[in-house]
Amino acid sequence: MKILKTSIDNFDERIIGEAINVLANGGIVLYPTDTIYGLGANIFDNKAVKKVFEIKQRSPLKPLSILVSDVNAIDLVAKVSVQQKNLINQYLPGPYTFILKKRDIVPRFVTSGSTFVGVRVPDNEIACRLAGIFPITTTSANLSDEEVLSNPNDILDQLDCEVDLVIDVGNLESSHASKIIDLSNSNPKIIRK
Repeated sequence: MKILKTSIDNFDERIIGEAINVLANGGIVLYPTDTIYGLGANIFDNKAVKKVFEIKQRSPLKPLSILVSDVNAIDLVAKVSVQQKNLINQYLPGPYTFILKKRDIVPRFVTSGSTFVGVRVPDNEIACRLAGIFPITTTSANLSDEEVLSNPNDILDQLDCEVDLVIDVGNLESSHASKIIDLSNSNPKIIRK
């Protein structure tokens, strides 16, 4: 496991390149977002995605959300109406996950067989840059149903396993995951506040 310490505002470009290389080669990256630390894997690598489920001890019946580089990239992974796009543009980038109808490109393994996918564009340049070449998983870096921690050292202790790379920006101010808004029906519905 490699730990790369940096600043959330003034990060070293080489860290992004190294992390993308790890993700492209089936590795798992612990990375900061605008809310909490997340576990990232290339969504097109089923073996890596399976490893995320294993690290979290998460049921394969509980889907993972995905992170894309910017609002325009949402169209690559989800079917978005003009009305949905207008709503999304008001909130993203930011601490929100939107549930949308997935495109066929998104592996069913990521969404636990669902035809919908949770999509995030955090207000965090490091996280968005990691998804610059391919979308990555975005799920809280904790054991399922356990406390969400804000320091990479505490997170690694809780997970009790080795991820391939850690982007350590120190303690994050938030300990709350993103809000989830379901746009799969005509009326938006808040699933998690």
